[in-house]
Parts: sequence; structure tokens; C-alpha cells
Amino acid sequence: MAFASLLEHVGGMGRFQVASVLLLALPILMMASHNLLQNFTAATSDHRCRLRWEDNVTGLDPQDVLRVSVPRGERCRRFVKPQWWFLEANGSVPNSSWPETEPCRDGWTYDRSVFTSTIVTEWDLVCSSRGLKQLAQSLYMAGVLVGGIVFGGLSDRFGRRSLLTWCYLQMGAMGTCSSFAPSFTIYCLFRFLTGMAFSGIVLNSTSLSLEWLPTRARALAGTFMGYCYTTGQFLLAGIAYAAPAWRRLQLAVSLPFFCFFLYSWWLTESARWLVMVGKSHQALKELQKVARINGRKEEGDKLDIETLRSYMQKEMASSRSHHTVVDLVRTPVVRRISCCLCFVWFSTSFAYYGLAMDLQNFDFNIYVIQLIFGAVDIPAKLVSILTITFVGRRFTQSVALILAGLAILANILVPQDLRMLRTALAVFGKGCLAASFNCIYLYTGELYPTVIRQTGMGLANTMARLGSITAPLVKMAGDLFPTLPVIIYGAAPVVSGLVAIFLPETRDVALPETVEEVEGRAQPQKDEAQHLQVPLQPTQPSDTTGAC
Repeated sequence: MAFASLLEHVGGMGRFQVASVLLLALPILMMASHNLLQNFTAATSDHRCRLRWEDNVTGLDPQDVLRVSVPRGERCRRFVKPQWWFLEANGSVPNSSWPETEPCRDGWTYDRSVFTSTIVTEWDLVCSSRGLKQLAQSLYMAGVLVGGIVFGGLSDRFGRRSLLTWCYLQMGAMGTCSSFAPSFTIYCLFRFLTGMAFSGIVLNSTSLSLEWLPTRARALAGTFMGYCYTTGQFLLAGIAYAAPAWRRLQLAVSLPFFCFFLYSWWLTESARWLVMVGKSHQALKELQKVARINGRKEEGDKLDIETLRSYMQKEMASSRSHHTVVDLVRTPVVRRISCCLCFVWFSTSFAYYGLAMDLQNFDFNIYVIQLIFGAVDIPAKLVSILTITFVGRRFTQSVALILAGLAILANILVPQDLRMLRTALAVFGKGCLAASFNCIYLYTGELYPTVIRQTGMGLANTMARLGSITAPLVKMAGDLFPTLPVIIYGAAPVVSGLVAIFLPETRDVALPETVEEVEGRAQPQKDEAQHLQVPLQPTQPSDTTGAC
């Protein structure tokens, strides 16, 4: 017997499971707000050099002041001296030489019509310091990576619920501290710690929900949580519109996590984990509580320690087998799978955040673009579910990535004035990447055998985070060659889509339990063919013909 059978014994998908999924899904609504927050808190407004004499000039039109003080279209330099001759009707450059300019030594003046304040306007992250904006997002994603490593291990030691409760508190506290950060350095530190909490919430929410759900309900619950994240993208656009000042916006998306922290004490620790770490008596109490909530009190009362251990024999035996990350590359087929998946995970995350974190590049209303980018996930995930189910995982993964890359690359050829077409291609590409994410989560779990599945998922998560860290940094390459980031963002998914062709298909195939089973499945079909096509032996030495 297995733990899945025990869950059915205490109610299956009952009231407890429904309530748990809903409570775990509520924080997911706010997760997109932190992941994509810098689209709004780090938005770059139109800016120009602040002028030393700007406040002392009277009787002169402001446009004329700018004309004699700042070169036309220049954001990072100003004239050393006012060029009053520009105001003359036939003003021309004296002596055929351009007036001397200097950097913006007195700071910048910003257009605050859309965003009243951002980290860019507060700490002047423009011109020579514009790369710091991308660095801040990369540091947040680095926190997500570190959090996955740290909290993933701690949850196996201290429990899913305990770590989840801590991460809710850390997310709320560090997000709130970010809104009061006195300097850019302190802000980056708090954002790094916020990213760590983000990763801990995702990992432990997933583990806690899946370990309390019967097998048949896991796909539905996973899809529901995925759509909660999509809905969170709509929510972010609304909150950002209502709070155009970055500190208020940061505070607004962080305070709800204190509420999540308070009700998380009601959540029930995973009975599966409790048994694994030798806390069978506590696991029994939790199962009896679940049975009572599900209306199966009598069945729960019949459970005892021996019955519980008999249900958990398979899981306990599996936990005693020791496997390391080396098992991901020890055998040829698993090694090929690991290499292909690493590239697919990296490219999907890399291109996804390259698009999702560059909304201002489309020269459209940023709030509308955020809504559209969130909305496209709904049909994209639906189509991917259909193709995954009826066509196959490999086809869905490969086609989604190739189409996403081609859509991104196509934007290089579209003129800047065709805004609608450029936006449509970007939205289509982002939808394809969302479909790729939807597929790769399932595909990865099906490709790896049970004994190293968590290790493989950990490696995949690491590669995805590396992709999200790299994406903002590649954007900085646009200073050297404007289309270079787009070329890289587009080429990566196309190449990874071709790489995905080499992955085995897992549609309608049972989950593998051991590494040997994976290796055996990948053997060429020639063994079977050899059994079916055995050549006849010659009946006489002189006969040199054979039967086909």
C-alpha cells in the first residue's frame, strides 16, 4: 500500500484539501507582483540634465531655456555655457564648431506625468548608471536562486509548513523594508532577501499542496495555481496604476504577506514528511484531523501507528536509497536528458524574463501592456494543455520554443513605427514561452525516475534561475549594438526548441521508478526487429542464398 491509498482512506479530495489549496493559492496571486515589480518601480521616465541657472531665469519661455542649455534630444549632457545665439532667427553654429558640452553634474529633471517616483528617479539610475537598474533585477533573481537552494534543503529538515510560515514573514518584512530603503545598496539587499523568500514560498507551497492531494487532483490543483499567478499579473497592473509612487507600490504588494503569515499557522504539516523523519505519532494526529474535517472521523479513529507504517512502506524504502546529483550524468540516457533539459529550462526562463521585464520598449501604455501580457497566458496554457494531452510533450515543447524565438527575431525586421505589429509579435512570443513553461514543468517530472526526480527538478530550477538572472544583464548589451539583446533573446529559444527534439516522448507512458528503467526505455527498437527478422540458415554448404 502507498500513501495515496491512505489519503483516499481519510477522504481523498475532501473539504480539507479544497481549503488548503485555496489558502495556498492566495499568496500566489501576489507572487507575480514581486517577480515583475520592477516594470513599474524601476520604470525609466523621460529625463534631461538639471540646469544650474534654471530656477534663476525669469521672463524667458521654459522651452527657450532648454534650447540654449541642452542639445536637442540629449539626455546625458548639457552645454557648458548657455548658447543664447540659438534664439536668434538665423542662428548658426559659430566658427562651424559645436559648442562644448559636459555631463549632468547637477542631476536630472524627470517627466513625472506617469510615475511620480521610481528607483530610477530617486537614485538617478540613468546615463552612466543605467546598468544599475538591470543589476537590481538580477540581484533579486539571484536571491530566488539562493532561496531555492537554502529553503529546499531546510524544508526537508524542519518541515514544509514551518518554512512556508517563515518565508511569508520574510517576504512581508523584506518587501516592507525595501519600500523604506534609504539607498540603492540597501534596496538591493532587501530585494535579494525578498527573492529568497519568493523561492521558499513557491517550493513549500507546491510540496505542501501536492503531498496532501490524491494523484487524480494534482494536475487540476497545479493548473489552478498557475492561473492564480496569471491573475496576479492583472492585479499588478491595477495596483501599479493606483500607486504610481514606487515606495507605496512596494509597500502595497508586501503587506498582504503578513496576513498570509498569520493564517499559515492553521495549515497542516505534511504527514508524508512527518513519517519520513520519524514523527509517526504527530503524522497520525494530523491524518485524524484531516479525516475529521473531511467527514471521515470513524475511518480516522481506526488508524494506528502500525497501519500508518504499512501504508508508508514504499515511501520509507525509497527514502533509504541514496542518490546524488552525480546520478543525473552517470548514465548516457539520463545524461542526455539532463543536458537537454538544462538548456530548455535556461532558454525558456531567459527569453521569458527578457520579454516580460522590458514592457517600456514597446512604446505603449505600460499598464495596458501588462494586462495584455498577463491575458495571453490564459489561451497559451489552455492550448498547451490540449497539445500535451493529445499530441505529445516533445512536440509541444519544441514547437512552443521555436515559435517564441521566431516571433522575437521577427521584431528585428519590423520598423519602430509599426507599434501594433511589434507588440503583437512580442505578445505571441510571450504566450509561447508561457506554454513552454507549462509543458516543461510536467515534462521534466515525467522524464526523471522517482529516485532522482527531486534532484532533477532542483537542477532544472537552478538553470531557470540562472536564465532569469542573465536576462536583465544581456539587456545592457544594447548599449553596444541595439538589436543584440533581441537577437540573443530570440536565438536561445529557437536553438533550445531544436534541442528538445532529442528528448524522449512521455505521453501515455508510466512514470519511471529507477535510472535503469529510463535507460532500458531508450534502447533502440532494433532488438525487437532482430527477433522478428531472423535470417534462415543455409541447408547445404554450397547454398549461398538466404531467405529474407
